[in-house]
Amino acid sequence: MTVTKKKVKFHAHGLQIVAILNVPEHSGEKEQNPVIVCVHPGSSCKDQTAGIYADKLAELGYVTIVFDASYQGESEGKPRYAEYPAARVEDIRSVVDYLTTLDYVDENRIGVLGVCAGGGYAVNAAMTERRIKAVGTVVGVNIGRGYREGDPIKVLEEIAQQRTAEARGVEPMVTQWIPNSHAEREEAGMSDIDLVGAVDYYRTPRGQSPNSPNKLKFTSMDSIIGFDAFHLAERLLTQPLQIIVGDVQGAFGSYKDGHELYDRAASEKKDLFVIEGASHYDLYDRPEPVSKAVEKLCAFYKENL
Repeated sequence: MTVTKKKVKFHAHGLQIVAILNVPEHSGEKEQNPVIVCVHPGSSCKDQTAGIYADKLAELGYVTIVFDASYQGESEGKPRYAEYPAARVEDIRSVVDYLTTLDYVDENRIGVLGVCAGGGYAVNAAMTERRIKAVGTVVGVNIGRGYREGDPIKVLEEIAQQRTAEARGVEPMVTQWIPNSHAEREEAGMSDIDLVGAVDYYRTPRGQSPNSPNKLKFTSMDSIIGFDAFHLAERLLTQPLQIIVGDVQGAFGSYKDGHELYDRAASEKKDLFVIEGASHYDLYDRPEPVSKAVEKLCAFYKENL
């Protein structure tokens, strides 16, 4: 199916957000089109895995939109490279606001799809954003849970010291999400399959993008550590829910988080789809597992939007 890609801009909490709107052939002529909001992982951008899913779902007839988070990519916001969970969730609500202004979008058929940390943000937004009617996650993770592992108090103490230093004029500290190369990863003794996959996807021609520079505002990590993407899911997450994970488990914990979300969600209609032989990053862009995920998602959104 022919799809028209449009770069669009709108505002979220006072910042200009840059997005790609995918409009399948003839959709612009109809007023009753379902739409899916695609949410990228932490460290990522609209041009990577969330964009792949947005493209594939658009080819199947859905209007889709994928955007750079505020403070990141082509979107506005200072300090740059900050990862504020509250802002990430508000971004999603603002995308929904924008979609309701389009005359070919059915405001009662809006779905969301999040990948990795974007899955956690999608879930969190849907709990209080009732215009979202169906929720999908692909290797969705609770980013706060991941950052609370290890020694979060030590990290928070370091952040406190850094905030004081920056308040007194020191240059803002920008760190990395992951090693910048496989050589750097190996030198650090990191061999977990998810870390290997992350470096291979984000820091090689396989998936790297100039809008995803592997930079993280250090002091924004305090907000991540205090964030629970699944908080109140057992009460507020009532929309139909499709969870997709791979069964090859790594340190990022998407298999574990997917099962926890399934158990906790209040949704009466929910499904956990496990793709055998697939790792976290296989489901970012590898043709076979992505094809299986898209097939499952297409059926889910067709039934629930």
